[in-house]
Amino acid sequence: MKNVIIGTAGHIDHGKTTLIKALTGRNTDRWEEEQKRGITIDLGFTWFDLPGGDRAGIIDVPGHERFINNMAAGVVGMDMVLLVIAADEGIMPQTREHMDILGLLGVEKSIIVLNKCDLVDEEWLELVEEEIREELEGTFLEGSPSVKISAASGQGIDELVSLIEHMMRDEVEEKDITTIPRLPVDRAFSLSGFGTIITGTLLSGSISKDDVLAVYPIGKTSKIRSIQVHGEVKDRCYAGQRVAVNLSNIKKRDIFRGCVLAPPKSMKNTDLLDVKLNILKSSMRVLTNHTRLHLFTGTSEILCRAVLLDKEEIGPGENGYVQLRLEEEIALRRGDKFVVRFYSPMETIGGGVVLEPNPSIHRRFQEAVLEDLRRKESGTSADVIEMHVREHGDGLVTQAEVARLTALSLEETAEALEELENLGTIQLFTTRKDIYAWHSGSERLARRSILDALADYERKYPYRYGMKKAEVQVTFLKKMKPVVFDQYVEYLEKEGVIKRFREYLCTPDYQVRKDAVYDKVAEQLLDTVKRAKYDFVRYSDMSFDGASDSEADDILNILMEERRIVKVSEDLYTLTEYMEQARKMIQEEFEKRDVITTAEVRDLFQTSRKSAKPIIEYMDSIKVTKRAGAESERIAY
Repeated sequence: MKNVIIGTAGHIDHGKTTLIKALTGRNTDRWEEEQKRGITIDLGFTWFDLPGGDRAGIIDVPGHERFINNMAAGVVGMDMVLLVIAADEGIMPQTREHMDILGLLGVEKSIIVLNKCDLVDEEWLELVEEEIREELEGTFLEGSPSVKISAASGQGIDELVSLIEHMMRDEVEEKDITTIPRLPVDRAFSLSGFGTIITGTLLSGSISKDDVLAVYPIGKTSKIRSIQVHGEVKDRCYAGQRVAVNLSNIKKRDIFRGCVLAPPKSMKNTDLLDVKLNILKSSMRVLTNHTRLHLFTGTSEILCRAVLLDKEEIGPGENGYVQLRLEEEIALRRGDKFVVRFYSPMETIGGGVVLEPNPSIHRRFQEAVLEDLRRKESGTSADVIEMHVREHGDGLVTQAEVARLTALSLEETAEALEELENLGTIQLFTTRKDIYAWHSGSERLARRSILDALADYERKYPYRYGMKKAEVQVTFLKKMKPVVFDQYVEYLEKEGVIKRFREYLCTPDYQVRKDAVYDKVAEQLLDTVKRAKYDFVRYSDMSFDGASDSEADDILNILMEERRIVKVSEDLYTLTEYMEQARKMIQEEFEKRDVITTAEVRDLFQTSRKSAKPIIEYMDSIKVTKRAGAESERIAY
């Protein structure tokens, strides 16, 4: 099922909020001032179910020019936009600015919604439609389907819903849920009994309850307490969904619109950005060096200075390489889109794409710097290598194989892999023979599958220490080399993702259950073998009230792992201290004689020959004795 976010755009009072109410039955204007004044000031969020069963999230953005900053924050994560134009007014100034912002931020799919059609006659409607076609020519909206409606009366709403469903199914591309998750925060608040809650549109990857994520740029980590998607509690959310996340260890005063949730070490704070900046053809401004601007990217709004690296000025319809020097820190990734507005008066003048999110300070007109930016704009070796690493999924790929696939030298490949590792895009595992690369998206999927399996296993087998390490590998990462899997387990253990007890793996907070059933079985087992001493009792002959055979087996295994009971031979068990005592007694006998027989062991432990034989075989297994001559004779190992 696709997860799709639909946004509205358009001039103030053209009916965006009324349209959403007609689609969903809910009013997205949540503030008293919004409802009193009849205008949208901040972002509104809701959802509706399509006839086919899919659920679409909706973002209602403000149309007034004073709230363009809120509008820009709402565009992040939109898959499709409904450009609302009132039939009685046509395209207005804010409609044009919204169109510019949507284009600059990379929104591609749109529907033109001609609203308030019941207020005009057919002749006027034709004139407005002609004007709209002319205005949209040459923009990303050219050729977009259109629908005539009246949000107030409900006219045309069914046709709009059908068109939305068609575009969602056939035209909107599904977001990548396998890559690193990133959630820009557009709202933060606190609820009594819950603590801090943030909302946003998940741009990529997926987030699960109990994941530990970093909050950029404030530098704190937080464990996800709970997740809601469209008002429903979920264990996991996916790219393309509107989500509310309950954070631990974060105060509301510490977090703000513009923060980003992502895995620790996957991003890095910066106050410099290298970008390719395009000035709108419609702009009346010429950008000169060191101009002060408002930068909008993700849900952030930050003041900055534009240092022109390759030109003295950039005019309308032109572009250039620019270093943005920010007045606050931010965390972005290469390829992120942005919009810039003039400092004063506030008007949108252009936007572009981030080429380098963590550059050093550049001087202007440096050919080496410009060549590097040209390379980053067209795509680097690291981009190609990332694609190949991603394709190998759970099997991993060696550095040598990557070099072969890309026709790069080992030195070039190693440099690119190191760059990708520093970005948090891949993980590297070094062995004596080679270096293995694993895409972070594939690793996160594997980690989640393993943790889910461990949690299920712990619920099913509460008297076990967890799944055996070998079983985990065979089940989830059978293509991974054992030596690499061992490194991966060490990494997960170090990160606190899993806990390890000898060769067993479990979730971090799991403890073997030691309840009344455990106490009763353990006491009966220990008492039985204690009384039998060296006249061993077969385990299969024992019975345990109130516990299944499987539970009794698991409790026996716990006692063995804790070294309280030891397996003497098949189906025979005794106290560990008894066999330690037996070992010492036999070693003392060898100080008196060179050979000991089964009959002598029988007499030494005052037991039967039937029990003496397992004692001798056990001593063979721990290298205290070994056979010499006849089957019944042993010498010191």
